Amino acid sequence: MASDTRITGQFTIPPELSDKRLDQAAAELMPEHSRSRLQSWIKSGALTVNGKTRKPRDKVMMDDVLDLDAEPEVQVSWQAEPITLDVVYEDEHLLVINKPAGLVVHPAAGHADGTLVNALLNYAPEVENLPRAGIVHRLDKDTSGIMVVARSLIAHTSLVDQLQSRTMGREYEAVVVGSLTGGATVDAPIGRHPQDRKRMAVVPSGKPAVTHYRLVERFAAHTLVRCKLESGRTHQIRVHMTHVRHPLVGDPVYGGRLRLPKGTTEALREALAAFTRQALHAKKLTLEHPETGEIVSWEVPLPEDMLQLIEALRKHARELEHGDY
Repeated sequence: MASDTRITGQFTIPPELSDKRLDQAAAELMPEHSRSRLQSWIKSGALTVNGKTRKPRDKVMMDDVLDLDAEPEVQVSWQAEPITLDVVYEDEHLLVINKPAGLVVHPAAGHADGTLVNALLNYAPEVENLPRAGIVHRLDKDTSGIMVVARSLIAHTSLVDQLQSRTMGREYEAVVVGSLTGGATVDAPIGRHPQDRKRMAVVPSGKPAVTHYRLVERFAAHTLVRCKLESGRTHQIRVHMTHVRHPLVGDPVYGGRLRLPKGTTEALREALAAFTRQALHAKKLTLEHPETGEIVSWEVPLPEDMLQLIEALRKHARELEHGDY
């Protein structure tokens, strides 16, 4: 629960987090806050266990109650920048945007400015007082599509709750390698790659992750699929589709070398070689409005680069069908 001037909340330790360190359990229950911020709240007494101040390394037990009552922290190092936003919907609580490919969401090493956060601080300065400038879920830099941003603490708390309870619906469209015959569900845990810490992978020690995908359109050697997430792990769709041997077209991290199908025309070769980002677009978002409780939904069209890629794949499929190659 959140007030208009403070960050508040109450969480009960579930069985799977019993015997974990307090800071680790808090990070699982409140992923919208950084580990360092949670540790500072624990040390200051803003985050308590059963009403008592504890140390970050202290163990918690099942049914322990965590109470948070903290002042919002202003991120003074982030600067407002006049970056154009494609706003799909807005009110006093929510800002829904269509993020273009190439836009980094959060300032980080190598991307101190020119990010979505910098744009938000210019467009909606009130997000300065919210954790992570109101951002509750992210899209990779080169993934396009729909995102929701909280403009109030009420909205922030509600959106985080919906993400944690998996009631927020997120659907993506992706172009994958291989001609699929139908949809399926990938239920495989995702964690850091054991050899390459910059990548994610399906690993037994990973966090639970479920992706449902269904066929939208099949081409000669590629498929347009619609993916629905039950969880929101880093690079989830990219990792899961690679795991089932259907990596996303253009994925520079998980896609491997460029694969050219039989009978590839020069036009298709050029289209595939030119598509150097993962062919992934956040298409639809459904959630409960934090103030009214109404179920609301938005959908945004595929960006031009994906439309051009799909058209090149369609043309190639037609040519193969009619023997025009």
